[in-house]
Formats: sequence, C-alpha cells, structure tokens
Amino acid sequence: MRKQRILLSPEDIPQKWYNIAADLPTPLPPPLHPATREPAGPELLSVIFPMNLLEQEMSQERWIDIPEPVLDELSNWRPSPLIRADQLEKYLDTPAKIFYKNESVSPAGSHKPNTAIAQAYYNKVAGTKRIATETGAGQWGSALSYATQRFGIECTVYMVKVSYEQKPYRKFMVNSWGATIYPSPSDQTNTGRAILEKDPDCPGSLGIAISEACEDAATHDDTKYSLGSVLNHVCLQQTIIGQETKKQFEMVGLYPDILIGCAGGGSNFAGFCFPFIPDKLGGKDIKIIGVEPAACPTMTRGKYAYDFGDTAMTTPLLKMHTLGHDFMPPGIHAGGLRYHGMAPTISACIDAGLIEAINVHQVSCFEAGLLFAKTEGIIPAPETCHAVRVAIDEALKCKETGESKVIAMNFSGHGHFDMASYGRFMEGGIEDYEYPDELIQQSLAKLP
Repeated sequence: MRKQRILLSPEDIPQKWYNIAADLPTPLPPPLHPATREPAGPELLSVIFPMNLLEQEMSQERWIDIPEPVLDELSNWRPSPLIRADQLEKYLDTPAKIFYKNESVSPAGSHKPNTAIAQAYYNKVAGTKRIATETGAGQWGSALSYATQRFGIECTVYMVKVSYEQKPYRKFMVNSWGATIYPSPSDQTNTGRAILEKDPDCPGSLGIAISEACEDAATHDDTKYSLGSVLNHVCLQQTIIGQETKKQFEMVGLYPDILIGCAGGGSNFAGFCFPFIPDKLGGKDIKIIGVEPAACPTMTRGKYAYDFGDTAMTTPLLKMHTLGHDFMPPGIHAGGLRYHGMAPTISACIDAGLIEAINVHQVSCFEAGLLFAKTEGIIPAPETCHAVRVAIDEALKCKETGESKVIAMNFSGHGHFDMASYGRFMEGGIEDYEYPDELIQQSLAKLP
C-alpha cells in the first residue's frame, strides 16, 4: 500500500491570510504603553516596526490579501504536504488515523519562513535597510536570514546563548544566507552588557534576546525589528498552514477530530488551528491542543495578565498567558519553546475555552521523536516532538476506546540541526525538569 500523501497544486496556495481577531468571542485587549499603561496606538510601535505591518497587527478585518511577491516566494515550497502516518499507526496498533502537516519542507526546515518572507517583503516596501531579531532554537533566525536575503535586506540575529552553544550549525546556516549572529546576552547592546556584568555566565532567554534586538532597532534609523511569533500579524501570516490543511482533508472526505501543535510563542500552533476555530464556534466538535514543555509552562501554569514581552521592559504590555518577563527558563533542548509569554490571540482562545493546553517533559518528547523517526523516517525538531508526543498519546487513548478518531498535528520542523541533542538523549544525558512553583510565583509577583 502506497503512502497517503495529500498534495495541493501551487495554484491552491491560499490567497488571503485569516485574522482570528475578527471572530474572537470578546475583542482582543489592546497593547498598553509601557510607561503610561494607556492603550498604545501604532505610533508608539512605529519606532521598531514598519507601519504596513502595524496595520495588520491592529486590523480587525477577517481576511487580508497576500501580496503577489510573497506568494511567488512561498510557491518555492508551498503548498506543503499532509501525510498519513500509517507506519506510526501500525506500530501503535491504534484505530486512529494520524496525519501530519509537513512544514519541514521549507528552505529553512520549519514553518518560520511563512511569516519571514512576508515580514521581509513589507520591510522592503517600507524602505528598511536592516532588520534586527531574536531567535531561540535558531529556526526563526535561519528563516529571517533566508527571507531578508531574498529581498536584499541586511539582517542581525541575537540568539539565546544556551541554544547558540547547543546548536552551532544554526549559526553557520544564518551566516550562509548573509546575516550576522550574536549569542545573547551579547556585548553589542546596553541591555546585553548590563546583564553580562551581573552574570557573565547568563544562559540567556528569548526575553533578553528580544530586548537586545529591540534596542538595536530603536537606536539605528535604518533598522526595524522583526518578531517570529506571538504578535497578531505573525500568527495570521501563518494561517496558510491551516487553510491548506482544511483543503487537504476536504479532498479525502475527512475532518480532524483532534488538532495538535507545539507552542512556545504560538505561531505554528496558531497558523495550524486558527482556520478551524470558526468551525468550532459554529458548533463543530473538534479538540484543539497546544503542547508546551513542563520546564516552561506558560499556558498551563502562567497567569493571564498584562506583561512585557521582553526582559528589559521596553515593549508595550500585552494581555497574555505569562510566567513573568524576567522568567529565566532552564536550558532544555526545545529552545524554541522557552518563551515566558504566549500569543495574545492564543491566550484569548484559551480563556474562551476554544483551546486547551498540556505540558509534557522532554524525555518523553525525545522518546516520541525517535519513535516517529523510526516509523515515519523523519527526525522531528525537539520542539515538534512535543506535538508528536501528544499525538501518540491521543492515538493510544483511541486504542483503549476503539475509536477511529482523525488526529492531525503540525510537524513544525525537522531536527537535522539538533542531532547533538538527540545524541545526548540517547547517551542518557537528558533529564526531565519541572519548574518549581515557588520560582514561578516569584516571577509572577513582578508583573506590572
């Protein structure tokens, strides 16, 4: 029996992005000015973002046209395939049908170029000469380096130091596309220098890297900042994933009972599940699960409150599930899931009961990743392993109940640059870590 691969043609790439802000049960709480705590307009953010992206960030329009130059670039690898994980099903001996949307087929090996291409294009149109950004595991830094190279813009990347040291080949990948990369905290910014003075061995965090990138953008007239997750315009630019997935299931006469995605800042998960939310609001019985690390449990143990997006407290305040802006996550190998906050749109969906969240430990995630590699042949990124873990768990529940549910997960990226982490796991060098409640409470006590 041949592998079931559900393929779309290049003409089937969605022509519009879906904006969930138009369909939320209650309006999304506005960002607040970091000093006055009053609602912040686009003028405040225009120091670091181009106005054309801020228009998307603030938009309440349900559908936003995708510019033709962006579609042209996306067509280099999109539409991505939806694949039946039949060998995994066979191994698990489950009646469930498991599908994965393979976003690892992009040039950078993950879902990240979907928004990187869009952001690079809008910055080019706005006259930006250089973009500064942060990256955790390096997937976003790689993707933006690729995208800025496509549109002739310079790029500077601040990569969380612990991941920079764990994943050296990400650095070379970023350099291959012509970008500059620094381990964060770095000696390139006032923020980085101040942190290093207090703690020369600081492992870094996404909050710190964001502070450095924002400072870089704010202090250079020709530079803007780009974020790879969390913000509204980033999440909506990823919704081509879910829109394609819906078309692909329609082609084979199926509809998913369960949707699963890993979630750090939330972009791949949002892009995968948001196009299905209107169906759920309309009464469709569908379970949507966001999966995060037990070591950085933003959705499951964080507080839904206004907080800064960065450690230096320079960004506007966003209403989101947060562990606190100075939360310092441990150096787990799923570096892309080590952010203290969750996308405001995802947080609002959780608050409305449209999405549920689960946290899992990294040892069981690596076990799931290796099982997926041995059955399906593709090695998942450590972040993606979180979705794989819960997809397997849901399939095993179906084995117990005898239900043949349709389970769909977003395969957000491959693990080809994470083999040092897999090697450490296979040698017994990775342990589970559950963040102590007292430390979470200490961090939450500092919420503004």
